[in-house]
Amino acid sequence: MEERNNLYPIFLKTASLEVLIVGGGVVAEEKLRFLLKSSPDAKVTMVAPFFREETIAIAQKGKVNRITDSYNDTYLQGKHLVIATTDVPEVNIQVYKDCRSQNKLVNVADNPPYCDFYMGGIVTKGNVKVAISTNGKSPTTAKRLRQFFEEVIPEDINQLVQNLNSYRKTIKGNFEQKVETLNKLTESLVK
Repeated sequence: MEERNNLYPIFLKTASLEVLIVGGGVVAEEKLRFLLKSSPDAKVTMVAPFFREETIAIAQKGKVNRITDSYNDTYLQGKHLVIATTDVPEVNIQVYKDCRSQNKLVNVADNPPYCDFYMGGIVTKGNVKVAISTNGKSPTTAKRLRQFFEEVIPEDINQLVQNLNSYRKTIKGNFEQKVETLNKLTESLVK
């Protein structure tokens, strides 16, 4: 039987969630950059014994609270999502175990068995956002697909979305009739 991706894609409102990144090195910087690029209003706390200068510069652009300390499970209090990025495998696995015991979603960077979620490739054009997942198998493929979609999705797609939203509000009838009308109107987009 062919393998398939059984992950359930969701789009999180990170402005109303608390995110913890454990670590302050290159991988933490990459995860923070990715998160803030997609969700500039994300509420993030980072805890690490040290932070790279580049990480500090990125953190200062967003709502990021940096704590210079070693990880312990008290830093999980009030957090919804946790990303472990240290270069000490034992610390990352402890973060995973602590998150599991407290029912917190966790991603241990570059260690799929210790991940409840993956951070895939994302293309954003205004209100349109496309997320790409390779089920944790190939970040490079996700990157290439992201580059492809960035090129093929038209820059004016956001205007189309806004126009359809305005039009949707004027359509009469029940939910199914509105969906049918909008489906007929937009079927030319895929032809």
